[in-house]
Amino acid sequence: PPAAQGSCRSGSAGPPTMSSRASRFVECGKKIVAVGRNYSEHAAELGNAVPKSPLLFLKPTTSFVTNGGAVLAPKGCEVHHEVELGVVIGKRATAVSESAALDHVAGYCLALDMTARDWQSEAKKKGTPWSMAKGWDTSCPVSAFVGKDLVGGSVGDLDLWLRVDGDERQRGNTRDMIFSVPYLLHYISSVFTLEEGDVVLTGTPSGVGPVAPGQVITAGLARASDGKSLAEVRAPVEKRATGLFAW
Repeated sequence: PPAAQGSCRSGSAGPPTMSSRASRFVECGKKIVAVGRNYSEHAAELGNAVPKSPLLFLKPTTSFVTNGGAVLAPKGCEVHHEVELGVVIGKRATAVSESAALDHVAGYCLALDMTARDWQSEAKKKGTPWSMAKGWDTSCPVSAFVGKDLVGGSVGDLDLWLRVDGDERQRGNTRDMIFSVPYLLHYISSVFTLEEGDVVLTGTPSGVGPVAPGQVITAGLARASDGKSLAEVRAPVEKRATGLFAW
């Protein structure tokens, strides 16, 4: 099942600070803001133009599933994997400047933006929202919280990889993003106020592709400078057992 949403209270009184609330982002976050087509090779592999400004969409927090939990694939959908760096917000951000953006970050996570590609393709043809294609329960497996201190100044030089049943499907580096993390936070916070515990998914490198029930996804995040592993995710893919899209 998707991650349970527990009760959340601020860690301390006074001005907003980066508290344990951010490290409990699965329980405490109010929204997931995702960025599409933020790596040029990924845009090209799906036949999309490189965007001139960030392409934003939302995923509900009920799509979270924690490390080791299953991705429950809807029946009749072609489900694709997309590995991404997640940015966890540490304090409220409204129209923050690019230079101050990282001051509002508490840390990071590794995330999978699982996508029902056929639903998305149909929505694109009709000009309708991607909500069903991107927001179904268990469509956002995430790692544990990675403290900002572990990443340091390397947010623009992090390696991402993803394997299916041990075979590598995706490998990329955040240096290849079209829009950097500071710019994304500047842009997004000019539209949506970002609150403590919110997560920003920053886009996926090329190599996205289908997975089926019975397969297992593993993914990792590491500092490119020294190869230090920062986070990993393991997500078995299973058949959805309830609702209209049960197998």
